[in-house]
Amino acid sequence: MTTKTTVSLKPADVEKKWILIDAQDAVVGRLATFIAMRLRGKHRPDYTPNVDCGDYVVVINADKVKLTGRKLEQKTYYWHTGHPGGIKERTAGNILAGKFPERVLEKAVERMLPKESPLARRQMTHLRIYNSAEHPHEAQNPQVIAFAGLNSKNTRSA
Repeated sequence: MTTKTTVSLKPADVEKKWILIDAQDAVVGRLATFIAMRLRGKHRPDYTPNVDCGDYVVVINADKVKLTGRKLEQKTYYWHTGHPGGIKERTAGNILAGKFPERVLEKAVERMLPKESPLARRQMTHLRIYNSAEHPHEAQNPQVIAFAGLNSKNTRSA
């Protein structure tokens, strides 16, 4: 009778890859779950929860993502200034039309990672989001992943 042992990764054993995803016409929630899974390393057969074993993810065309339903007008982001009565809000449509449209995708991914942990903060530094098709990471030879072709529900045309 053979016994199987559980293999746990050590930080020195992790081999990180670079992947490139084109976010044009991609649905935000589906794209965010895919990115969060790659950042955590859950796609690996030797995934270890307490080790940063995820990949570096480069996202291009982040300003061209799509939201389903009426989320463009109804999804609201709240924050507090710290002063009495200082609650502020902004809709997803305002953010996408504003100065930093990549924050919609960034916040979606950030909220899918473990809350308030040093590991999640380190994994978020491995995410690079750009609004145009150009990015400065050509030297790393990122593997292009055709996110739109993985499932017909991943993209939205209108």
